[in-house]
Amino acid sequence: MTRIFSGVKPTGHLTLGNYLGAVRRWAEVDQHRAEALFCIVDLHALTVDHDPGRVRRLSRQAATLLLASGLDPEQCTVFVQSHVDEHARLSYLLECVATDGEMRRMIQYKEKAALERKRGGSVRLSLLTYPVLMAADILAYGTDEVPVGDDQTQHVELTRDLAVRFNQRYGHTFVVPRATRPEVAARVMNLQEPTSKMGKSDDVGPGVVYLLDEPETVRKKIMRAVTDSGQDVEYDPEERPGVSNLLEILAACQGSDPATLSGAYTSYGALKKDTADAVVELLGPVQDRHKQLCADPSYVEGVLRDGARRAREMARPTVDSAYEAIGLLAPSAG
Repeated sequence: MTRIFSGVKPTGHLTLGNYLGAVRRWAEVDQHRAEALFCIVDLHALTVDHDPGRVRRLSRQAATLLLASGLDPEQCTVFVQSHVDEHARLSYLLECVATDGEMRRMIQYKEKAALERKRGGSVRLSLLTYPVLMAADILAYGTDEVPVGDDQTQHVELTRDLAVRFNQRYGHTFVVPRATRPEVAARVMNLQEPTSKMGKSDDVGPGVVYLLDEPETVRKKIMRAVTDSGQDVEYDPEERPGVSNLLEILAACQGSDPATLSGAYTSYGALKKDTADAVVELLGPVQDRHKQLCADPSYVEGVLRDGARRAREMARPTVDSAYEAIGLLAPSAG
């Protein structure tokens, strides 16, 4: 059976972009068609300056929102990365296979390191090596498919390269995974800066719709979205990024095509209103279920505990095989 792995990093509140680009597909499609694992990758949140308490709160919130979005622990495995030691165990082995040049060529490292330096901070070594930890996340489970957005494709390619290199040097150990992408709204853009991704690390600002935003807040953000010069409603992501972003969001909410939708509108105002209505309707059930789960925290804790146990059982044989293949002595029994 096909095995899927994907994760979400608790560096900010989950957004509409996270939901339309990944989480909804996980719930509606992926967990039903494959053996699926969905992980809160909290170790990745430590690569930059952070507040420990906030990381814990966001990890718990992310797990609750994944369940509220429809992930069913009877159908898939939901867990926290740091609860499964095999991720860190395998990461070091893969660091012994990866090269310094590969790490420094990663686009996200260049961008995030430049931002840290601009802020006057130091760049943590873990920011350079975290793509290897991401590869370990994937390879530990014999993953076949990794559902990702466009910005993560390079990381999956690195994962494939490391798996092939390890297999060639030390014997076949890892499945070589492939990236898969949703057809619509793979990358929802910021409402105020439609050439930039709607990222959850942007903690404030009218351009980001969060899954837990109140309906009126959602409407206000969408009605104030930046459009483009001119009056025609056309789907052209290159020349008309603002209106095209709204069309993609509306199309993703309705399960339709953004280019086809554009022909139904003669004004930006009508498009914004319908998009706001569609987003509010889409998020309503998720927010209601989130409230129910928050009232029963022991349920979420139990899901994460059971998920970590299942994940550990799946990952340990592969990681133990990697340790043996690379030349490490097995621990003595007893």
